[in-house]
Amino acid sequence: MKLIKTSLLAMVVLFTIASCSKEPDTISESEADYTIDLNLAKKTDWDMANEILILINDHRTSIGLNKIKLDKSYASAYAVDHTDYMIETNQVNHDNFSVRKAALKSRGAKMVGENVAYGYNTAGDVVNAWLNSPGHRRTIEERYYTHTGFGIMKSEDNRYFFTQLFYKE
Repeated sequence: MKLIKTSLLAMVVLFTIASCSKEPDTISESEADYTIDLNLAKKTDWDMANEILILINDHRTSIGLNKIKLDKSYASAYAVDHTDYMIETNQVNHDNFSVRKAALKSRGAKMVGENVAYGYNTAGDVVNAWLNSPGHRRTIEERYYTHTGFGIMKSEDNRYFFTQLFYKE
């Protein structure tokens, strides 16, 4: 009985702390001009980001998809900006995804997706959670994505928050 309760709790936690983007594309004119400080990208935990990228690319190639390339510039700066926001609000969310999407599209992206999560301590744990969630898996397995950026940081209470942006160049 204890194992069942633990499994149910783990499933509830997975669905409450991992999320993928589903926000409409409508943005205001002021949001379309979303400038970003590229130095924000330096705040990402790049060791964790590189581990996640390896795991995602291993998964993608195992099912016949192309590897995605790391964007340490705009996509990561936008991802860090969103992760900062999630830490500030202490809530995993896709608030203002349409703004990040429009900003990347204004820089040439053809399509954009996003996965977010919090509370995982290893790259393997967060990637496993995403792959076990149909919406996140769809984002990871989108065959047209070519690049990705990361916003991975710890909150003051030492919990990781994750934003991963995907896009087709």
